[in-house]
Amino acid sequence: VSRASKDSAAPAQAASPGQEGRPGFPGNKGPQGLPGVGGPSYFDSFLIAKHSQNTSIPDCPYGTTFIYSGYSFLFINGNERAHGQDLGTTGSCLPRFSTMPFLFCDTESTCRYASRNDYSYWLSTDAALPANMVSITGDRLASYISRCSVCESTSNVIAVHSQTILIPECPRDWESLWTGYSFVMQTGAGADGSSQPLVSPGSCLESFRQVPFIECHGRGTCNYYPDSYSYWLASIDPNSMFSKPVPQTVKGPSLQSVISRCRVCRKPWQPTDDKRGDN
Repeated sequence: VSRASKDSAAPAQAASPGQEGRPGFPGNKGPQGLPGVGGPSYFDSFLIAKHSQNTSIPDCPYGTTFIYSGYSFLFINGNERAHGQDLGTTGSCLPRFSTMPFLFCDTESTCRYASRNDYSYWLSTDAALPANMVSITGDRLASYISRCSVCESTSNVIAVHSQTILIPECPRDWESLWTGYSFVMQTGAGADGSSQPLVSPGSCLESFRQVPFIECHGRGTCNYYPDSYSYWLASIDPNSMFSKPVPQTVKGPSLQSVISRCRVCRKPWQPTDDKRGDN
């Protein structure tokens, strides 16, 4: 075979690329992807106070979170005027105890502490009084002052009262936190005092005592006094609601037969897909 024949049989060289064509039409929609990771949840925060009425720091109810502990502060009497705390709120649970937790100031740029005949009142324990009724002072005071906890809930908390000796049920779809007795009001020196909102969990004390609080003074003493009174919702016969109340005096074990019972309830938190601020 001649060299010319071999050259004519060689393949031709590839031509250079042409101009880029127009974009093609969009393809078909692909399959749906897997669900994404959930975003941050949004919820309201409600703070409540729970009081043990003893020297132990109470546990927070199921479904709530412990924030801090303290001492059960009820009300003060300063300059013959009383101001109280809602036992269901954080203001009734002070981190530190003092027989005189406040001072007063005037327009002369002067403040005075423990220098007047003022009073403070605290929820008390069931510790027995000294036999000779002497005032309680110093480290012994710790045995007489109720402890408390502040707890965070993700939903609203209320108290419901039966006005009978039967413990009421929570509203439908609400859960029970604790049961107790319907505490309304208290007074101390000078017949001054404060009251508890009946919707507040502070109006439902777990333990009933005729006088559930103790009086303290700037001189560093505390004691129980005959002019201290407590007020409770009464057990009422529904058949006698509009009749004249019958006077009666109740003592001893029969006391609990005339005191209204109560229950503290919480609405369980239910997460939603809606985010705060969306319309």
